[in-house]
Amino acid sequence: MRIGIGSDTHRLIEGRKLIIGGVIIPSDKGEDAHSDGDVLVHAIIDAILGASACDDIGSHFPPSDEKYRDASSLELLRRTMEITGARITNIDSTVELEAPRLREYILSMRKNIADAACVDISAVSVKAKTAEGMGPIGEGKAISAIASVLIE
Repeated sequence: MRIGIGSDTHRLIEGRKLIIGGVIIPSDKGEDAHSDGDVLVHAIIDAILGASACDDIGSHFPPSDEKYRDASSLELLRRTMEITGARITNIDSTVELEAPRLREYILSMRKNIADAACVDISAVSVKAKTAEGMGPIGEGKAISAIASVLIE
């Protein structure tokens, strides 16, 4: 058994879709990123790569490579599973975003992540927090996620 921790943060800008856990969330701002910017899935990918001692997301899917422009992070998660051969026991994750509220989307996020990681939905936890109005996240300028995974 091995544990990995991953995190990701992106600025929020107008003119981009807000994608979290593979779900498009209605919002006037989205992640400023080379791929689709899904901070939740990026944190999970980094946690899996870390637990597998396989470097990090940027080394496997570099933002300098045009083939990853606007890439689906769920597809990158599927590829990560192939790269590592990891068997996930569980995923625990938290998204920090001031607005919009995410409660109604969490089940869909869990399903998407479970499908891409080839695990049962019961092995995937997604929580949402705000920054209580503090800092760039609290001011609606950024989004962040952290994830831990246990793999066999």
